[in-house]
Amino acid sequence: MRRLTWILLASAACAQTDGFSPLFDGQSLNGWFIVNRMGPGFLVENGLLVCPREGGQKLMTEKEYANFVLRFEFRLEPDSNNGIGIRAPREGHTATQGMEIQILDQSGPLYGPMKLRPEQYHGSVYDVIPARTGFLRKPGQWNEQEITADGRHITVRLNGATILDAVLDMVREPDVLKKHPGLARRSGHIALLGHGSRTEFRNLRIRVLP
Repeated sequence: MRRLTWILLASAACAQTDGFSPLFDGQSLNGWFIVNRMGPGFLVENGLLVCPREGGQKLMTEKEYANFVLRFEFRLEPDSNNGIGIRAPREGHTATQGMEIQILDQSGPLYGPMKLRPEQYHGSVYDVIPARTGFLRKPGQWNEQEITADGRHITVRLNGATILDAVLDMVREPDVLKKHPGLARRSGHIALLGHGSRTEFRNLRIRVLP
């Protein structure tokens, strides 16, 4: 227990010195609330923030964020399906009323490439802007991801590679804009979007941009 506490304190101190603040303390869901809980919702297990099998829906930060850099690590199981909501409202479908950055194992039989549209791949602005593929590690391995929202500019880096670099103003199709009014939102909650499959998170931290 002492060793775990020391690790958590050291991690928090490091995050603060480089301008990042922790979103998850490794011991509780303080600073978060859940909407539309599915089954057990989200749990804390051995210092990890976990969406268990049969769990999920929206675990949202109490604070709202406009412009930021969000860093975290995640680990998938085969066919894991999750997401990161950004600038999300409390109510409504996050992927349309806010934005969802896809978190997905796209190598298994359930979500294999032949079953996905390009804008459904991991790291995509879900249903809107596709991400590059080929940088997601195999299920069971930890991945490092960074999401930057700076005004209308959204970037996603995965394991050191930029897989999405987009300006939201490039989306001009009337049908897409009508379906996704959240693209116009300037701030909102950050959310973990669980869909009944296990996904593990750690080292969630954020740096607010001016």
